[in-house]
Amino acid sequence: MSEPTAGPLKRTPLYDLHRELGARIVPFAGYEMPVQYPTGILVEHAQTRNSCGLFDVSHMGQVRLTSKAGHNAAKALETIVPGDIVGLQPGQQRYTQFTNEEGGILDDLMVTSTGDHLNLVVNAACKDADLAHIQANLSSSCEIEPMFSRGLLALQGPQAVTVLSRFAPQVATMAFMTGAFVMIEGARCYVTRSGYTGCDGFEISTPADATDPIARKLLSHPEVKPIGLGARDSLRLEAGLCLYGHDIDTTTTPVEAVLLWSIGKDRRAGGARAGGYPGAAAVQKHAADGAPRKRVGLLPEGKAIAREGAEIAIGGKIVGKVTSGGFGPTLGRAVAMGYVEKAHSANGTKVDLVVRGKPVPAEIVPMPFVKHTYYRG
Repeated sequence: MSEPTAGPLKRTPLYDLHRELGARIVPFAGYEMPVQYPTGILVEHAQTRNSCGLFDVSHMGQVRLTSKAGHNAAKALETIVPGDIVGLQPGQQRYTQFTNEEGGILDDLMVTSTGDHLNLVVNAACKDADLAHIQANLSSSCEIEPMFSRGLLALQGPQAVTVLSRFAPQVATMAFMTGAFVMIEGARCYVTRSGYTGCDGFEISTPADATDPIARKLLSHPEVKPIGLGARDSLRLEAGLCLYGHDIDTTTTPVEAVLLWSIGKDRRAGGARAGGYPGAAAVQKHAADGAPRKRVGLLPEGKAIAREGAEIAIGGKIVGKVTSGGFGPTLGRAVAMGYVEKAHSANGTKVDLVVRGKPVPAEIVPMPFVKHTYYRG
């Protein structure tokens, strides 16, 4: 999970805590981040699936949008994303994407309405470019406040609600993809019932100076253990969730990525607020006619791991490429996802994954590989 970076590396408010806990630190998205702790990735993965894990995701970018007089921030944001933002009720959260003129994905993000403003969470590697994109397009209609110094903690797993309810009882009744302001250890935080593991859990936006004390307090509970980027990646892969820059990028439309569900019906062709965002025509054409390729789940036979870039073949003909692959600890076997030509994308299709020059038999299967356990109320 380490990535090359240019320039000096940044640190989150939890850097010292990671060091205290014995984390192995690696460069990631311009930050020094924990990839794993002494217990190792497999233990951390199982800890999150079975109990509760605490992730530092403070490297991600948080941005607040507030309507300027005579304008509507939700309508403004809809000019650069395909999601239904106007339809968000206070406390509701939605997943969407920034798109380019070809319908490709510049980044994916979460948007939450607090009632008087919108909170955005964007990917760490893209956050400076995303902020510039927002400022270039929305400055006339929105007050744009980058909140890159705030902390962001992901408390994930079946025991997350039990633990967080000890600090803020109201979170127990929150449903998946909703948010609220809550007081935790004397700090005003914004909590959403969301995350990127496929498990029930929460993301907690904290004032910078409160991040370390809150993290330590959460970790003092016996159900909670620190989790690094390695397990975060294996968890999201089992959950069939896209990683920006790997499974989705500027060459991928939401339809190819099987993310059409994230485009509200009112924003699709024929809807009351159809189009109006960059690349809408290309996205609508894919939605109507079918995209030329499709993101699919892959189950390889045996123990071979098909990593990103491995070719997908049928009868010796290359029909696609793996975009994410690794060991799925919950399943006890290798899993992968990638893109294949539409004609070969049906579940049950037998393919070969070319690993170190050798074909590994695999089958296209539905995702997620491990059932989501989100709490929907």
